Amino acid sequence: MSFLVVGSNSFSGSHFIDYLLTEGYEVIGVSRSTELQDVFLPYRTNSKLSQFKFQVCDLNSDLEKLMDLIDQRKPTHIVNFAAQGMVAQSWTTPEHWYQTNVVSQVKFHDQIRKLDFLEKYVHVTTPEVYGSTGGWVRENFNFAPSTPYAVSRAACDLHLMSFFKAYKFPVVFTRSANVYGPGQQLYRIITRAMLYARLGKRMKLDGGGHSERSFIHIQDVSNATLKVAISGEVGDTFHISTTRTISIRDLVQMICELSGVKFSDLVDVSEDRLGKDQAYFLDSSKVRSELGWEDRVSLEAGLVQTLSWIDANLALLQSLPPEYIHKA
Repeated sequence: MSFLVVGSNSFSGSHFIDYLLTEGYEVIGVSRSTELQDVFLPYRTNSKLSQFKFQVCDLNSDLEKLMDLIDQRKPTHIVNFAAQGMVAQSWTTPEHWYQTNVVSQVKFHDQIRKLDFLEKYVHVTTPEVYGSTGGWVRENFNFAPSTPYAVSRAACDLHLMSFFKAYKFPVVFTRSANVYGPGQQLYRIITRAMLYARLGKRMKLDGGGHSERSFIHIQDVSNATLKVAISGEVGDTFHISTTRTISIRDLVQMICELSGVKFSDLVDVSEDRLGKDQAYFLDSSKVRSELGWEDRVSLEAGLVQTLSWIDANLALLQSLPPEYIHKA
């Protein structure tokens, strides 16, 4: 069993690679950019790094190169984290989101569906496809996306289901709650709040932070993703989430208390984002009952761990741009 991880430079992708290496697997990583600084790539310090190979491949322009690599290495499992993320920014140039998240993905899937050595394809998607939910939702395809980002991800999910039904393509889906942990991009809410608290800077809180989410540590997500990759039934979807919810405002308040900073000294309230979902809660009973998974890192412990990462790398992190920089 060997793995190809598409989107290996992403937060979730790089942590999943680190987890795979620790578990003893051979791993190939591909991403559209060269490898990031080590502080954002936990696998760089893994004792089994020799079992990992990296190659630059952009789904939008290097499909032939990627397929040559796949034909050479013949991975039994492909796990795809690659996507244009960022909800708010998808309104500015929506065509970039549709190109990467739909058109290029469809071309890629139409190639790998023909591979006789591929045992499982894990498509890492998003709960944004459901729109704002009024309670805990089970795995389904009753989509109500409200942003170009969410529409693009929903379209790709539906496309993959058509391939599963028509070709028996061995796809399985994961949708995770809000993932966090050490090494996350600095424009994400937890790392940004922690960094700004340490630097004495102020940050904007969209809509006052009243939307509710469930936050799950990346270590728990990596563990669940591997279980899905190995044992998940093809054609199925698995939610990966805790059972705890919290408003963004209360989350930032926790970070303030942990950092020793007053909420009023850190936060400026701004208007809410266009099309923002007020809540989405994922019922994760399926992955728990069918695959024996459970989340183990509490929010309190995970925040302490993430702040320790901020503190250990503060000199470097404060020199890096904290804002999202879009790349088409």
